Amino acid sequence: MKRKAVALSGAGASAEAMKQINPDVVAAYPITPQTLIMDTFCEFVADGDVDTEMILAESEHSAMSACVGSSAAGARTMTATAANGLALMWEIVYIAASDRLPIVMNVVNRALSGPINIHCDHSDSMGCRDAGWIQLFSENAQEAYDNTIMAVKIAENKNVLLPVMVCQDGFITSHAVERADILDKKTVQKFIVPFNGGHHPLLNIDKPVTSGPLDFFDYYFEHKRQQIEAMENAKAVIPQVFKEYSKLTGENYDFFEGYRLEDADVAIVVLNSSAGTAKYVVNELREQGRNVGVLKIRVFRPFMQNKIVDMLKHVKALAVLDRSASFGGFGGPVFNEVRSSFHEVYDQKPAIINYIYGLGGRELSVEMIKQVFNELESVKEGKLGERVRYLGVR
Repeated sequence: MKRKAVALSGAGASAEAMKQINPDVVAAYPITPQTLIMDTFCEFVADGDVDTEMILAESEHSAMSACVGSSAAGARTMTATAANGLALMWEIVYIAASDRLPIVMNVVNRALSGPINIHCDHSDSMGCRDAGWIQLFSENAQEAYDNTIMAVKIAENKNVLLPVMVCQDGFITSHAVERADILDKKTVQKFIVPFNGGHHPLLNIDKPVTSGPLDFFDYYFEHKRQQIEAMENAKAVIPQVFKEYSKLTGENYDFFEGYRLEDADVAIVVLNSSAGTAKYVVNELREQGRNVGVLKIRVFRPFMQNKIVDMLKHVKALAVLDRSASFGGFGGPVFNEVRSSFHEVYDQKPAIINYIYGLGGRELSVEMIKQVFNELESVKEGKLGERVRYLGVR
């Protein structure tokens, strides 16, 4: 299917996807660098391009609360936030997942305070990695657009019914304008199909339900187990949605993207926009005869540990790049997921090291990526050195 090439920022791409989805309700509160998404979408509302009920809440906590009420009532619901806004939502973020509400939220990744910082790192979304939300990460504006559309179909699947975060890097992706190939609205509407209101909408007066009641130990554990099952179900639903969307675009989507990885001796694991820088360096080093590669994580929750092992088990040395710190822990959150995935792999296992980088928007340069690959050569030869390292810190 022919798509239209347009110039869009990452935020603009997300807003364009939301326009084509035409959700019933959007509730949001402005916060840098997410504001551009909702500013753009509000223009669509004002111009009559969508039928959405736009709720301008007094805080992010209120915005997510409104989303919970809207989704529970059976409306297709979306929102967007970043950093401190996501932190203020935290209580309701858990409630949205616990109530099995298929809300889609664009998260423009930004460092959490303090000291106050408005630039990119992943401390906000990583802080919610165990909240019960599916998490998709976007390398560029194109993926921000594609992921937003696919997120709706993933969230609303009857075997999933979980909220989805679609993440992109603050300013780096959200405010940088680049080419994105977009579908037409009719095609998007056909792909996502009309929403049937979820499993037990509050406004179905023939089958009255209570939403979010007091839930003591006699049932709470079972409800958490059901959320775990839903996340397990998502592991099967997500590739189905990817495959269906690929038929529209001709692009291949998966939980992980391997780049020149098949014969790599050393490799980097990375999220979001940093993957683009890493791919550039891989191309340059390949021209020098070095067998290097990149694995980009597109889906962080649910985490497919067997799949990542299968893609990386031939690599001799591996660096996992974390754009967030786990204070008091051993390495960053992505490092811990990847390293634990290899725990029971005895016949073939790479030496794995961790780099904390880019906190508060610190630039990840081409030279830094080259430094990582150079240090991996020593790790490959058995000189492990520091397991957890810091890249670009003074």
